[in-house]
Amino acid sequence: MGQVVMQIIFYEDRNFQGRSHECNSECPDLSSYFRRCNSIRVESGNWILYEHPNYRGHQYFLHRGEYPDFQQWLGYNDSIRSCRLSPQHEGSFRINIYERENFRGQMIEFTEDCPNVYERFRYNDIHSAHVHDGYWMFYEEPNYRGRQFYLKPGEYRRYTDWGATSPRIGSFKRVHHFY
Repeated sequence: MGQVVMQIIFYEDRNFQGRSHECNSECPDLSSYFRRCNSIRVESGNWILYEHPNYRGHQYFLHRGEYPDFQQWLGYNDSIRSCRLSPQHEGSFRINIYERENFRGQMIEFTEDCPNVYERFRYNDIHSAHVHDGYWMFYEEPNYRGRQFYLKPGEYRRYTDWGATSPRIGSFKRVHHFY
């Protein structure tokens, strides 16, 4: 059996119009391929898109499908400047979240999604996290809305380690891979 080629296509205009660029692997700087990104078609793979070059800025997780305008992927604007593939994970999921930085304070372990952090804990601030298994996406708002933060296995001693400017997290979920 042949290996599946991962592919994402970026379009400058809405509804898959205008200049386009096909990508089959991670790219730290897409700036030379298009000025703006208003629609995306994910042919295969799971992609993390970034607002700025070198995997910085707002993050977006996209799986196979069509996104005719940037609001469809919860984008804040038409700026996509880098992308990478999310590694495939078919095992278990486990994350510990902490109310203080450096893994201090109350700790709760999760193996499932959490659509509303406040309803579960009566607070919204997550200052540190330890991802033991799987890949996770944090969202600033409940019900998987707002700015996104992609966490791979590892230790995040403070919220700035996952790219946030505040410890406010409204929801989080496991990153399932679709091909």
